[in-house]
Amino acid sequence: MKFVLALDQGTTSSRSILFDETGATVHSAQREFAQHYPESGWVEHDAEEIWESQRATMAEVVGKVPSDSIAGIGIANQRETTVVWDATSGKAICRAIVWQDRRTADRCEEGKAEGLEERIAKKTGLRLDPYFSASKVAWILDQVEGARKLAEAGRLRFGTIDSWLVWKLTKGAVHVTDVSNASRTNLFNIHTLDWDDELLELFGVPRSMLPEVVDSSGVVGEWEGIPIAGMAGDQQAALFGQACFESGMAKNTCGTGCFLLMNTGTKAVTSQSGLLTTVAWRLGGEVTYALEGSVFIGGALFQWLRDELKIVASVSEVDELAATVPDSGGCVLVPAFAGLGAPHWDPFARGAMFGVSRGTSKAHLCRAALEAVALQSVELLECMEKDSGVELVELRVDGGAARSDLLMQIQSDFLQRKVVRSTNIETTAFGAAALAGLATGVWKSRDEFSASWRVDQRFEPSEMDLSKMRRRWDRAVERTKGWEQDR
Repeated sequence: MKFVLALDQGTTSSRSILFDETGATVHSAQREFAQHYPESGWVEHDAEEIWESQRATMAEVVGKVPSDSIAGIGIANQRETTVVWDATSGKAICRAIVWQDRRTADRCEEGKAEGLEERIAKKTGLRLDPYFSASKVAWILDQVEGARKLAEAGRLRFGTIDSWLVWKLTKGAVHVTDVSNASRTNLFNIHTLDWDDELLELFGVPRSMLPEVVDSSGVVGEWEGIPIAGMAGDQQAALFGQACFESGMAKNTCGTGCFLLMNTGTKAVTSQSGLLTTVAWRLGGEVTYALEGSVFIGGALFQWLRDELKIVASVSEVDELAATVPDSGGCVLVPAFAGLGAPHWDPFARGAMFGVSRGTSKAHLCRAALEAVALQSVELLECMEKDSGVELVELRVDGGAARSDLLMQIQSDFLQRKVVRSTNIETTAFGAAALAGLATGVWKSRDEFSASWRVDQRFEPSEMDLSKMRRRWDRAVERTKGWEQDR
């Protein structure tokens, strides 16, 4: 029996999962790490802590099987999160700036005023937004003492978390990123499939900092004799893990955020609705593209109810309380804690609650939270169908929050589409494992690997009139926009 080790490095925790040849999870380990919020709208991680937490989980699971039975390592990572480190010492020069961070919003607005967004979008498929890596790298070079001088001297390296992990795994011998992660930086031309000199100059990022761009499946180095053979951003890895190999197939990952991706094949579809055009993966030099809509706050909303408001003791209690009421009692919760993503793209929006009355209870707030996650995804699906010209019959779902039957039913009702949950909820990690397994011969083809994809449960939409709820939601979202700008 051969195994594949998946490193699932997420926004709040690092995990290592061993999959066998059938796609079954054999062993897993998880470590949470600290979230840092030094100022309003700022979110940071300690890159060294990420590495140590990931290494600890690897050590825990690798020892469960003979070392020569592990065919390869696949990496799925939180995307856009930006690490800059000294190539000589191998140490990060500051905390990593997380994808949720909004500190460069003003700089991005200035760029939009100068007419730069259209040029950037044409090359990258992305918006000019703090979400992406380029403005974060520029901020580090401008704000961290001595950083720009070191960068110009060729001493600094930039990478998203995949690059950082590979650098650490190979003890600084390999500096690479895969094409899916590169496509999320605002520095990569998704048509020429190379770093773009005009964009590098625009953001003031020296080319010497950048990793080599490689296929999503293929051996790039090794750790303890085990090939590092697969890499993809977490959402692209989930699309692959959900076996969405045909154009028009789509998935929604409900994790810290919610990310809806549709495979568009070899065509990079330009969105007219505020969605992103991104690279899904590259295999054997052949590129597959996707349309993507991003919800910044999904499952993190339930953590907020637990950790900040303390109205529940556990995330599972959100479900239990929400199930005790038929609806939110008119309460609408817009979780724009880190601004609004697609299709609104307002980094200055902030969260708000509307329709709160004397009778609003904890149960109503929990129900409103579930509805908020679902309604954000409804907006994305509507845009996706409009841009692609494809009406989805079903939406495949995964991620931690997808374990909630109630949330999935609410999602199906609001979408008026079938929602399909697979037996393997860990499709992000499974996608990374599959990419590594294809490169090392564990699976001979995508068809062989996708045979392990099976349905756990289908959620059928109920017939209901949601027009009133939708009008309330749309009105509430509009009222959150520009809030931080008015301080």
